Amino acid sequence: MSVTAAELVRELTRRFETAGLEDPKVDARTLVCGLLNIDLTDLVLGRTETVGSDDLAFVCAAAERRCRREPVHRILGRRSFFGLDLVLSADTLEPRPDTETLLRAVVPFAQSRAAEAGGCRVLDLGTGSGAICLGLLSEIGSASGIGTDISEGALQTARDNARRAGLQERFETIAGSWFSDVEGTFDLIVSNPPYIPTDDICGLSPEVRDYDPVIALDGGADGLDAYRAIAAGAAEHLANGGRVAVETGFDQCDAVAAIFEENGFTLTERLRDFGGHDRVVVFCL
Repeated sequence: MSVTAAELVRELTRRFETAGLEDPKVDARTLVCGLLNIDLTDLVLGRTETVGSDDLAFVCAAAERRCRREPVHRILGRRSFFGLDLVLSADTLEPRPDTETLLRAVVPFAQSRAAEAGGCRVLDLGTGSGAICLGLLSEIGSASGIGTDISEGALQTARDNARRAGLQERFETIAGSWFSDVEGTFDLIVSNPPYIPTDDICGLSPEVRDYDPVIALDGGADGLDAYRAIAAGAAEHLANGGRVAVETGFDQCDAVAAIFEENGFTLTERLRDFGGHDRVVVFCL
């Protein structure tokens, strides 16, 4: 039986609805377009050819994985983030649109700093796929960055993404926990650290609980362990007039602000994500 890509999307949408997926039509479109390298506009307008038997089998196998709750972008092996096409791995958190809130918060400061000083040094703690740091470097041509992570697999993924984006000359990695082995000062310190309370992880959606690395999720008993470590070490590595910006859980902004204030920082800004939830806090000394 021959089908067009549009017909295949409709079939997958029905299958994903039956499987109880949250957004079956979007998942079906994303999977078909991503696997078959089809432009979404062409799909919507019906400008697609019949799907060959091999491609059909390939997409159907991927659809079975999605029905087992493997995230679409894990299946594709990549995700668009802040204009970058990032590869994913089992060692990295999947970057999500809410994290772009952090970039929106700090890009103006980084641009101003780079214009004044001729450059901007960025430290990305727990860099994972490199999404935050590489997003900044892609926006600011005179910026340079270091990504730290305790996972060597994550650092390799970040380096791969830097090469894919042509940013490898301005991006370095350090293996270690938070500020260990980090030297010097930085204009901007950023992080999307693990912030899920340990006992809450079992209640996360299967897409997160079963596929994102636990080490990138588990923030300790109250979800705040990483913020305590970052706040305790950031002052030593923050240049005069610099900023620290971190992503938080939707109900953690006040608690995180208090932790940083106890360590001598002043809250300068808090931002909400696309869903209207508190998501990012920015500090200065």
